[in-house]
Amino acid sequence: MAFALLNQIRSIFDGDPGVRKVADDPVLSAELLMLFRMILADGSVSESEMIAFRRICRDAFGIPETSIDSVIDYLNEFGYETNGSQAIALFRDLDLDRRKQLALHMAEIAKADSHLADSEVRLLRRTLELLDISPVDGVKRED
Repeated sequence: MAFALLNQIRSIFDGDPGVRKVADDPVLSAELLMLFRMILADGSVSESEMIAFRRICRDAFGIPETSIDSVIDYLNEFGYETNGSQAIALFRDLDLDRRKQLALHMAEIAKADSHLADSEVRLLRRTLELLDISPVDGVKRED
């Protein structure tokens, strides 16, 4: 059932290279879904959080700026099929650097609006626990 829905959604957006990239990479889809959950964790979507999300999509994942709105539409359609625990499960077996990258991106989104809500802190803390990452490693960048 889920694969049929995924194929249907993929066919809708098949012409968009950014959506294809996300649809063909379950780990990338899961990361973007987790970033969206962080955006929504405080109950509101701020412009600064969306700017951070768009920058991460572009700079970290190579998603063209022109594709980001379509990627967001794709995630909205696909995202209800995947809960946070399922998304995190895809990361458990990845190397530590990749897991840290997810945590850093989530922290970046949480801090984007200059206000850390308790719900954002809880989501980040729980994600770090599930990914077996030290809180120190999850919020600082190595230079």
